[in-house]
Amino acid sequence: MNPILSTVDNEIERLAAFLIDQQKEDGTWLFCFENGIVIDAYVIILFRILNVQNEALIRALHDRILAQQQPAGFWQLYRDEEAGNLSTSVEAYYALLYSGYSKVTDEPIQRAKRYILSKGGIGKVTSILTKVILAVTGQSKWPLAISSIPLEVLLFPSYFPINYFEFSGYSRVHLTPMLIMADQRFSFPTANGPDLSDLIDTRIEINESTSRGYQELQRVMQSGLDRILGSPRYIHEVARTKAEQFMLQRIESDGTLYSYGTSTILMIFALLALDYDQQHPIITKALDGLTAMQCRSESKTTIQNSPSTIWDTALITYALQEAQVPDHHLAIKRATSYLLSRQQNKTADWSIHNPDTAPGGWGFSESNTINPDVDDTTAALRAIRSLSTSQPSYLESWNRGLNWVLSMQNKDGGWPAFEKNTNKEMLTWLAIDGAKSAAIDPSEADLTGRTLEYLGNFAGLDTRNDFIERGTKWLIQHQEKDGSWYGRWGVCYIYGTWAALTGLQAVGLPLEHDTMQKGVKWLLSIQNSDGGWGESCQSDRLLRYVPLGESTPSQTAWALDALIAVHPEPTSEMEKGMLRLIASINQVDWKSSYPTGAGLPGNFYSNYHSYQYIWPLLTLSHYRKKYGKAFKGFINGL
Repeated sequence: MNPILSTVDNEIERLAAFLIDQQKEDGTWLFCFENGIVIDAYVIILFRILNVQNEALIRALHDRILAQQQPAGFWQLYRDEEAGNLSTSVEAYYALLYSGYSKVTDEPIQRAKRYILSKGGIGKVTSILTKVILAVTGQSKWPLAISSIPLEVLLFPSYFPINYFEFSGYSRVHLTPMLIMADQRFSFPTANGPDLSDLIDTRIEINESTSRGYQELQRVMQSGLDRILGSPRYIHEVARTKAEQFMLQRIESDGTLYSYGTSTILMIFALLALDYDQQHPIITKALDGLTAMQCRSESKTTIQNSPSTIWDTALITYALQEAQVPDHHLAIKRATSYLLSRQQNKTADWSIHNPDTAPGGWGFSESNTINPDVDDTTAALRAIRSLSTSQPSYLESWNRGLNWVLSMQNKDGGWPAFEKNTNKEMLTWLAIDGAKSAAIDPSEADLTGRTLEYLGNFAGLDTRNDFIERGTKWLIQHQEKDGSWYGRWGVCYIYGTWAALTGLQAVGLPLEHDTMQKGVKWLLSIQNSDGGWGESCQSDRLLRYVPLGESTPSQTAWALDALIAVHPEPTSEMEKGMLRLIASINQVDWKSSYPTGAGLPGNFYSNYHSYQYIWPLLTLSHYRKKYGKAFKGFINGL
């Protein structure tokens, strides 16, 4: 008998018991979705500007931000960002002073100031969100990248080369409030707000240079303006009203815009620019929604950008089922009932490029009712699969979800996150850092691989189906020369390669296929000496694999899960990796909290607090299921 199996059994039992104990009565799991200090900083600034009376929260956010400052004075997006991050450091510096709990003369503030000036001052920040917050609060001019986009772009017809709904959904909900504010050069400085003028390095000339592509984009937008009939003043007023309505129509029941903290903050400022009173019910409810996004863990408090309740609940339910927790267990019954109640039934923006399709997807956050995505949907469908074979309500939900997922396939054969066929290269020419990743929602290897894995292993489909064959071809064509795949929503090449290999295996691509061999060879080539795997967040910025130098639990689990999927018997490399994974589960250090969730390259990364449990449990269960006898100890103990 494989000597690792008994240890695997014990870890499965321990992890499953731990997760079951963490479940809430409504069937959910509420793990923190940690996004650095950016949302915390913006909330402090917003609350101080609007005089929101929540001193305990402001103080807690201040203390968390201050605690994350590095000895050299800067803040980082991830541990190995050794030179620090200027935009994040400016946000932290500004928020600490705005809170009132830090003073200009404080030693940490002085260290931060020296760092910011050493990098060229606030004129050298790259994050568009940082630039907008600085402009809104009167610390800098409105960035040309935003102010040069006319509001009238919202009026361009669908047949025009640039249509507003060709932008990705997540870029639209951020861009719209920005355009409203930039249109009026809106500024809302306060008398007691910090003055950042001493962070402007006058020796450095701020030059917002534009690429040839951006100049072409400007030409196309001007051409669109010339085609709109009516007086310029009337057209402008119509565009402003449409932008306002765009935001109001996408407010969720908790008051947030699209369930995102960042877009909600921008919306509040945009409403002020539209002369809404500070006490307007829409603003006060949005503030309540932001406040409710806080997460407390380990005596620290942070504001999540979008709580990951549905994502975590779906993944944990599936992982427990793979660990052989039966469907009749109370934890599974509660969780699947909750997921069933959160399946979306509204025809929303996703239907613009996908008409005549019934709603059936799931979103990321509990309050999300109009923004489903492919990844959350397949995660929820995995969780309800077994129940759909015996209960009509689950079967109906399963069919709607499956139909929605299939309908979301892009013309090129891959799958996007939120909206299909939104991949116009022209929109990536915006002079905005990260526009290539944010402006469009193209097919991605991780999404396509995960979808194929669901369709193959849970829907029983293979390459005899046309849509499976097209998805398989897309993945094969988008494999990197070294054998890896780039993952958009996880860090990064390990994530993409795991998704692609497990997906291709599920739909029947044989291990002997050159694509599979190259993928496996690449994974083994980057295995760390301790047996695990670890990749730096730098990978998504440099668009090449960058080793972290250490092993993380989630990335080790992803790599092993891919190897388990394709190998009929465990190899020595896999056994070494399993030992490393098991050891890492019981270690609480920076490696277990390193961000392995991706948002916007170079600007936004996420530490899912659930990932150190979900992916190891899933991998251990797959190892046990494939290489060991049926595991019954935990089931018998329930």
